[in-house]
Amino acid sequence: MSSGPLSPRSSALGTDFVWPVRVYYEDTDAGGVVYYANYLKFMERARTEWLRLHGFEQTGLLEEHGVIFVVRSVQVEYLRPARFNDLLEVTVRAEAIGRSRIEFAQTVEQAGGRTALARAVVGVVCVNGESFRPVSIPGPVRDKIGGKS
Repeated sequence: MSSGPLSPRSSALGTDFVWPVRVYYEDTDAGGVVYYANYLKFMERARTEWLRLHGFEQTGLLEEHGVIFVVRSVQVEYLRPARFNDLLEVTVRAEAIGRSRIEFAQTVEQAGGRTALARAVVGVVCVNGESFRPVSIPGPVRDKIGGKS
């Protein structure tokens, strides 16, 4: 990776955000491969860093706007196993941004080899931090992540 093994990079088109993840022993199961649920953790980390790249922290969204983003749906396809000590790249692309939702396309790939290990579509909803009812994505957030107000 041109940006180093522990730093994010964007694709040439600027549409995909890529976050590197190293597979630790704790991520693997008894068979020595990444436990299936841990791919979701890798994707969550990448979405958090994508949001941070746009200037927002999860805690700041709650404090400043009274909102949080919660996962509403996940559709995942597991293609190949990752193993202990592999360096992976987790991509994030906002496919659709609605009034209160964002749909992400995400992949987990071997670093450099571009071999897809898992693909997912993750639906995230903006909710009120107290009631957990859906609310509109705040204007300043929408403006920075690319949605239309």
